[in-house]
This record gives sequence, structure tokens and C-alpha cells, in this order.
Amino acid sequence: MDKHYLTPLLSPSSIVVLAGAADAPDGPTAQAQALRNALQRQRFNGSLQFLDVRSTGTLAQLAQTRVDLAIIALPAPEIAAALEVTGRIGCRAALVISHGLNAETASLLKRTARRENIHLLGPNSLGFQRPGHALNASIAGPLAKAGPLALISQSGALTASMLDWAQKNAVGFSSVVSLGPHTAVDIAQVLDFLAHDAATHSIIVYLEGITNARRFMSALRTASNAKPVVVLKAGRRPAGNEAAQTHSASIVGSDDVFDAALRRAGAVRVRSFVELFSAAKCLASRYRPVGKRLAIVTNGGGPGVLAADWVNEIGLQLGKLSAATREQLQAQLPALASLTDLVDLSEEAAPSHYKAAIEGARSDPQVDGMLAIFSPKAGADGSDIARMLSTLPRPMSKPLLTCWMGDATVGDSRALLAEAGIPSFRTPEAAVGAFGNIAAFYQNQQLLQQTPPPLSALAKPDVEAARLMIESVLAERRTVLTEMESKTLLSCFHIPITKTMLARSAHEAMMIATQLGFPVALKIDSPDISHKSDVEGVALNIMNGTGARDTYDDMMERVSRLAPNARINGVTVQKMAKARRGREIYVGLVTDDPFGPIIVFGAGGTMIELMNDRAMELPPLNQFLARQLIERSRVAETLAAWRGAGAVDMDALERVLLRVSEMACELPGLREMDINPIIVDESGAVAVDARVVVGGQAAGGNGYAASYHHLAILPYPARYQHDWPLRGGGTYTVRPVHPDDAQMLQGLVQHLSPESRYFRFVSHFHELPPAMLSRFTLIDYDREMALVAVVKERHAGDDGGVTETERIVGVSRYITNPDQSSCEFSLVIADDFSGKGLGTRLMESIIDVARDKELETIEGLVLAGNAGMLKLMRKLGFAVKPFPEDPDFQLVTYTL
Repeated sequence: MDKHYLTPLLSPSSIVVLAGAADAPDGPTAQAQALRNALQRQRFNGSLQFLDVRSTGTLAQLAQTRVDLAIIALPAPEIAAALEVTGRIGCRAALVISHGLNAETASLLKRTARRENIHLLGPNSLGFQRPGHALNASIAGPLAKAGPLALISQSGALTASMLDWAQKNAVGFSSVVSLGPHTAVDIAQVLDFLAHDAATHSIIVYLEGITNARRFMSALRTASNAKPVVVLKAGRRPAGNEAAQTHSASIVGSDDVFDAALRRAGAVRVRSFVELFSAAKCLASRYRPVGKRLAIVTNGGGPGVLAADWVNEIGLQLGKLSAATREQLQAQLPALASLTDLVDLSEEAAPSHYKAAIEGARSDPQVDGMLAIFSPKAGADGSDIARMLSTLPRPMSKPLLTCWMGDATVGDSRALLAEAGIPSFRTPEAAVGAFGNIAAFYQNQQLLQQTPPPLSALAKPDVEAARLMIESVLAERRTVLTEMESKTLLSCFHIPITKTMLARSAHEAMMIATQLGFPVALKIDSPDISHKSDVEGVALNIMNGTGARDTYDDMMERVSRLAPNARINGVTVQKMAKARRGREIYVGLVTDDPFGPIIVFGAGGTMIELMNDRAMELPPLNQFLARQLIERSRVAETLAAWRGAGAVDMDALERVLLRVSEMACELPGLREMDINPIIVDESGAVAVDARVVVGGQAAGGNGYAASYHHLAILPYPARYQHDWPLRGGGTYTVRPVHPDDAQMLQGLVQHLSPESRYFRFVSHFHELPPAMLSRFTLIDYDREMALVAVVKERHAGDDGGVTETERIVGVSRYITNPDQSSCEFSLVIADDFSGKGLGTRLMESIIDVARDKELETIEGLVLAGNAGMLKLMRKLGFAVKPFPEDPDFQLVTYTL
């Protein structure tokens, strides 16, 4: 059970190719012939046979041997029958090499594969390559060189182009997978396989579209947590919703949302094919992200300045050497060298000077990466410098990138750098951009580590009242809330609003304005008018009762004339916000297909579309994510002390964003929302106007995951946290794991007895490898769950004081199987807590979570010699039976 479910497909030990016979009258298809040539060009590590499905006895031949993968390269009318044959012989993976099959035919093949329990790659796929296994199951070209980089592509043409480029640039691959349109095995499943593939150290993806955002984000977050992932997405068109009812829907495009989703998943997006190549160079060099401060070492001021300009342009920082490093280097460099900002070695730069500068920058704590630039000079030999760089110890702790400018005289130098695995670029801008990709991965990993719950630690909102309001609006067959209703919804989540009252006559408007106190604002109240200013339905700074009365009459006349079919409830009266130097902020929410609700932040007011200031984030948010969202906006620069105005209350602004996140999580019926403007100053934030659009269901379904089905990222499941009495005294807490538990989990494993460690991991390692530790603590709560048992321990200090620390003393875990109806569990308990009831409690708790997820069975493998675990399983009602594939294990199963 430790093998990935796609292992028979992407790492098969035996293959059968179903195609027409070479000597048949009509012969094999062009794809079949190309596939045969590709497979026979090198020696596959496993068994390989070719069969003609039209010949008598084919099924009998296949039934005599167990086959992992069937490759089908037949004319379109024969593919379905061949797929059925594949299923009948018990083969669990199939690859269909074809092109031009329509969606209807592809759907038929998917249904057949599902019925036969086959993992199907294709149709319309060029196949895949696994160079480390000498397997070229593709028609994408010659087998690539083996290496640590994986490529997933939804374009056959791009797959072939990348392989051609890689040959010239000495880039090797662990896997190359061409998906194509209508494929059954999708990009999320391949990402999940590569995340667990030891031969893959980094992944590049060419993406044209996704069908299931939750599954895609789950797989991408898992992969990005384990290794760098770079994505090139085609189709950067805006969503183009012409019927947009709020500013959110009109200013947010699908491409912007995709950016936000990739950031939150910890991956990096590139914008062009050239950038994808650049990223591939860096990833192939196995550099890991460390920060965004880039030191520039150059033998010419001009190229160095160009690089520094681009550093500023794309939001990086120039890595400046510390005073200690500058002092140490000064004696080793030419007299004309400058170390103030750039490390300009001057035209006298020799290989030894470059070496000293690079090694100095590498050891400087103020530098995260180095860019070495060489421009041809009289008497300077670029090849000698390149040769010197290739001798530096590898791997380096910080990325080293190079730019050998020119062409005619530097070709040999670039070849030397490529051979040494040092990324080389033709322009300073390209090199800086490539480092920017590495830095972006570092920044996005910080976002990936955030796992907020659906509700913040702020005062509990009145979620039920909010849902009842949405239900009442939908019951009236309306989707747009009035301003009064919208502000009531905000109040349910404790978002500060200006006091607002509805006037249904000019006389009421005068009385309400007088009671509220002047100045006041009047706004038309209509469910049919999205933007009040468009119909002159807003009047500000009204200073007396007579003005309020007359303004009411004038506004009703104007709006009736400009929007004759609009239903008008009356006019709202509200007191003007008292913010002397307040900033106008916009917070919105839009529902994207397929990523669900997206929170939008930027500059507010009447010119929101023209300012085009929008920063986006997927819910749920915590304080860190809210602050990051604010800092990505243009308006962020005005929120500090600015032109005589004091700094705004950032905590208040963050609280508004946290509340909007709560609304997005708890109200699936919320479709769009504008809170514009929010007036924020040093004393706080207040929402002046709001407009909300609803639709669908006001509440989620059964179970935790179903309750948040509308979110692309499942929130931290805080509802599964419980305190329990500990046998023998004391208490312990059972809660879902989170990324901060990494060190405690490592401590649990390190202190296990060798026998306990072997029973759990079937391995004799002393501690979890970093990749495994990361994968165990940052999980996607939608497809897996890990519950930890935590105790608090008191320790006496040397000074007589007492400190309290937390310790993980047990973990239960399940991972959902590909059938989405069953899951596989594991359990480990600290030796000194054995026999205290933790194992039973953790298993009962993980079973409850699996049942809440609406899974049907939970199963696991237990070593036959682990008598204690087998006894616990029988006590809990698990069925215990031999595991056919390995007599050392027992298979335990429980029906939920």
C-alpha cells in the first residue's frame, strides 16, 4: 500500500502494446509505428511485448501474464474494445496514444476505464517518458536525458519543443507527461504522483485549464510543499462578465484569480515560454529558495546597472555586501573595483577576482543569491572565468546565475557553464527574472504554510442570522441585497458600519437626518440599481433638515427618470463618517469559476475601475495573509503616515479582511460583495456603503468538507479539536496537525523505540527525512487528515522557575484512496504513553473524521508481528485477514 496508485501507469515493470501487426494488410497506425520505434530504441528495464488485438488468441496470451500497463495505439473505432480487453485481464493502467478524438468519444473511454477500474492516460495524449527507467512510452521524440526535473504539459507541441530544447541545454528529466485534452488521468493526479516520486526534485507545468479547483489546489499544494513547482498558463483573457452587478465582478479577471491561487499553493507562475525555459534551467541546477536579495558581480558598470534596474522593477532587492565582507574583499580585488552597491570588479577583472567576489557574497548573510555578469573586454577570457566558476563547490547554499553577454566570443563559455550545471542567460534582465522566480517560490512558500480556520479568533459572528437573511432574500426571488440588508449582513460579522436608516418620504428623510446629526448622506435604495452614482442616486454633505427634504424629492425625480423600471424602496440616510484624513479603501468578494470565492482589496471610491488597484487572496485568511494582501495593493503606500495624515489603524483594516474571510467561508450563498468605500484612519475603519449579491444555497451540506465545498482550500478543521482525560491523571488534546508541529513530530519519532519505529514506518531510520516531515505536517485536509495527541509538560528551570512545553505523544492519520470512497490509516503512540488509552481514542477520532467525510471504509496494513496493534484493531471491530501481496502484513478493514 506504500506505492502510489499511479505507479502501474508511470512506473510499470511490465508493458503490453496493443496495436496492429506490422505485417497486417493495413499495417499499424502512424502513432503505433512511432511508438514501436520509440520503445525499441533503448532497452526498457522491465518486460515489454507487442500484440495484435485483431489476431486470434490475444486475450489468452494476455491472461497468462500479469501486466502493469497496456499501451493502446489503434485507430479510433478500435480503442474502446481494446480498453475493455485491458480491463478483463486485470490490468489497472492504460495509455491511449491518439489524436483528434472528440469529447463524446473521450467520455465513453473514461466511463469504460472507470467501470474496469483502470487508470487511463489519454486519449489525445503523446504519452510519457521516464528516462531513469529507459522508458519512452511516447511519440514526443527521442528519450530525454535522465535528470531531476519533471514536466507535465497539456500541449503535445510544447512537450516536443521542451524536449528538443532540453537536449541542447543538457537538461534532464525524471518524467515527461503529455496530457492533452479530454484525458482521464488529469493534471492533479500526475502532480500527486510526482510529489511522492523520489527521482523528481522539481516540476514545471504547462497548463491550459483545470476542471476541479479543489482537487487541483490539493495536489499542487502537496507538490509545492515537497519541491519547487513552476507553472506556465495559457489563456490570460479576463473573465469578461458583461452582466457584472458589483465592482468586484467587473474588475477581477480569471487570470488575476489564477495568480492568487498559485501564490496560495506555494507555486511560481511564469508568463512566457522563454521564462519557462529560464525557470527550468534554475530548477535543473537544484537551487532552493532562500530570499530575494540578489548580489550582482560584474566586470562592467553598464550591464550591472541594467541588472540592478530590473531587480527594482520586479520587486527584488539588491544584495549589498556587509561592511565586514567589503573590508575582507578589498585587498583581493583590483584597485578600481567598487563594492558599494554593485560588486563592480572593473575591466581588470580576472578569474581569481570573480572567485573571491562570489565566495564572499555566498558567505554574506545579507545576500540570498549571486549573479555573475561578464561582458567581453580586450584581454579578458570569458572561458577562463566560466571554467573557474565550474570548479566552485556544489551544491552551493545560494543560487548562482550567470550572464555572459554578447554572442560571437562567448559561446564556448556558455557551453562550459551548461556542462557544469550553472544557469546561463544572454541578458541581465533574463537572469534577474530567473532569480525572481526562485525568490517568488520562497515568498509563496510562506503563504503555503498558512492553514487558517474558517472563523478567526475575533468575537463569534451571528452566522445563523446572516444565513436567514440570505434565505429570505432568495425566497423573494431576489439576488441583490439592498444597502440596508447588505449593512445588516456586515453587522452580523461585526464589521463597523455607518448608522443607516431608510426614509420613505421627504418628511421622514428630514426627521432622520436631524436625529442623526449633520452632515448626512442620502442614497437611493433599490434592488435593481447596482451603482447608485450612475443614476445620480447619491448626495453627500447635506447640512440641514431642509436640505435633506429637498434632496429626497430631487433624487426620487432624477432616479425615476434615469431608471424608470427600477423598484425604489426609498432613500437611506446616514451620518457622514468623521475621518479628517481618512483613506478610502475597497474590499470586495467575487466568485470565480472554478476557484470559488476570492477576496479583493484595493483603493476605493468612485474611480475604482480607473485606478485598477486590486490585490487578491483565496479564503480563508489569517492575520499574516491579511497583512500580505494589503501590502500587495497600490494603496498600501498611502496607509502609513502620509502628507500630514497619521498612519491608519492597520489592525482595524486587518480585522475587516478577517471578517470578510469569515463571510466567504460560512456563507456559500454569497456570490459577490462590494464594501466601498471603507473609511480608515488612525482611529479605525468604518464601512460607508455595501452591496451584496447572493445565489444558490445559503448553507453547506453535511460533514466538514461538504460545509466548505465552495472553497478551493479547505480551512483548518478546528471543529475536530477535543480535550480528553488521560488514564492515570491529567488531560491531553486531540487536534488536527498543522505545519508548526514539525519539530514536535520529529521529536516523537526520534524517541520511539527501534521496534515501534519499525512497526510504524517499516524502516530503521532514526528520524523523518525533511521531505517526509514536511509532507506529514502540511497536509490538505480535504483528502487526508492527521490527528495529534498533545500533552503539556512542566519543567523546572535552573533559576527555580517552571516552564510549560507541549509534546506530541501520538498520531493517527488517513489518506483518501483514489476511489474517493475508502482511506488508508496509520497510527503511532509514544512508548511511554502506551497503555493509557491514546491509541483507542486516536483511532476512534480518525474514524469519526473519515465518517464525517462520508467515506465508506478505512483500511490499513499491520505487520504480522505487531501483536499490540492487531489486538487494538480487533477490539475496535476491524476485520483482520492476510494481505495477498505480502505475507509479512495483515490487512485490517473497517466499514464506516
